[in-house]
Amino acid sequence: MTVSTQALYNLSPLAGLLLIVALLALVPLLWIGRRHRTVARRVHALRLLTLFLTFDLVLFGAFTRLSDSGLGCPDWPGCYGHTSPISAQPSIAAAQSLLPMGPVTHAKAWIEMLHRYLAATVGALILALTAMSWRDWWQRRTGNMPWLGTATLLWVCLQGAFGALTVTMKLMPAIVSLHLLGALGLLVLLCVQVVHDSDDGMSHPMRPGLRRWLRSCLALLVLQSALGAWVSANYAVLACSDFPTCQGSWWPEMDFQQGFSLWRGLGVTATGEPIDFAALTAIHYVHRLMAYLVLVFLMVLAWQLNRSRTWRLQSRVLAALIGLQLASGLGNVVLGWPLLSALLHSGGAAALVLTLTWTDARVSGIAFAGHYLSVRRSMGRWS
Repeated sequence: MTVSTQALYNLSPLAGLLLIVALLALVPLLWIGRRHRTVARRVHALRLLTLFLTFDLVLFGAFTRLSDSGLGCPDWPGCYGHTSPISAQPSIAAAQSLLPMGPVTHAKAWIEMLHRYLAATVGALILALTAMSWRDWWQRRTGNMPWLGTATLLWVCLQGAFGALTVTMKLMPAIVSLHLLGALGLLVLLCVQVVHDSDDGMSHPMRPGLRRWLRSCLALLVLQSALGAWVSANYAVLACSDFPTCQGSWWPEMDFQQGFSLWRGLGVTATGEPIDFAALTAIHYVHRLMAYLVLVFLMVLAWQLNRSRTWRLQSRVLAALIGLQLASGLGNVVLGWPLLSALLHSGGAAALVLTLTWTDARVSGIAFAGHYLSVRRSMGRWS
């Protein structure tokens, strides 16, 4: 059996996969249920754990992509129609015998399936969170209805769909990039809920001008993350192997039209021709130029936050992450894209998004908490 003749969708292992995911999700649910007595504490602890696992999922997704394991199992949702690579060993061995270096090998199949198990477990935990939140609201009839949790559930379902398309559309760069951005969006949604849950009711003031700068930085960071995803999805990191110049020039030969043609396959143009090296150079260099702008904005933000005792912790975390991104980005270029440096760069980008979201959500938490208390008082008058 070869990769080319394998059906893209095979739902026969779905029941077995759901059972595996249910068992995996049951472990943290039981652990949190034993440690926390009240529903509110259970929901908060579960949200915090889900946020942590989602960050791990982003890192493991980067590892899956960087190790070329995205097509380790060429069908979805299982592996050659099985729940795990163990049962699919004959099919994997046959594919590996044709192409010993992949895209299908035993190691890559396990990496891909472990990524799917973790992603599905995160989805199951978000489903449990949504159900718990709605049940608690229905019983108390106080506070805001958990629409944000429901939006998070819908978002993770969309992420699952993009995960399937990543495989079935053979790592199309546009789909891979959207899948990464969707993961960052999931981190943002979970982070906002965790901050609002843990808000202590204290005021966290921020000057309006600084707040606007913070949100501008977040918008630029998301754009830079999209460009970074496009670089990684097109394997354009090594198009420039020197710094600060690229290919010995401050403005190397670049093909922007071909490089930023979005709807095309991996390594080819929209017409199916092999993509030019000048197009890969354009992808890489735009990301590098944008990094300079984002770096300046973030450094100014860290300096401004450090001037206030309220935001000094966020300032220091932000400064450390800026240093990590600068070091890992340079490492990717001058060291030939080593796996550790690439993982640190992906993780650092996700951590930066979380840090800015965490900071912004703490400011928003004032209005959120005030609205929540006013609703409770109103409900108390009618009870």
